[in-house]
Amino acid sequence: MTDIDRITGLIERADSSWTLSLLADAADVLRQMIYLPNGSLIVALDGRMVVGTAVLALRPSVSAGGLVGSIDLLAVEPGHELDGVVEALLGETIRTARNKGCVVLESEPPQDAAMLTRWEGAGFSEAGPRLRCPLARAAALTW
Repeated sequence: MTDIDRITGLIERADSSWTLSLLADAADVLRQMIYLPNGSLIVALDGRMVVGTAVLALRPSVSAGGLVGSIDLLAVEPGHELDGVVEALLGETIRTARNKGCVVLESEPPQDAAMLTRWEGAGFSEAGPRLRCPLARAAALTW
């Protein structure tokens, strides 16, 4: 809870398209997420400094055969992109989604080609306008 301001500051530094109004709204949602079972806030620390964050949201999907996880946000402190923070956040997000019972994890693709390569290295592939990472084989539907 006390790190929300540090996290929104990181988001602002990582992506200049976030306005103060959007950051305030994001802070409110992040504070609420802490108490919700269908979402997770993942934070990467270097000592006591927040150097990355990811937001995982879950939704049920009949067509996927279970829960679908969505990485709604992944932000890394500028200057720490090459320190393994992205890979650590993706790995922990995948682990958390699997532990929560997700059969697939998806996200908007990153704008940067080098970043896309990192996501692909973590198991994501392009599926239409989104990236998808299969986590578990969905149970076959039998009638």
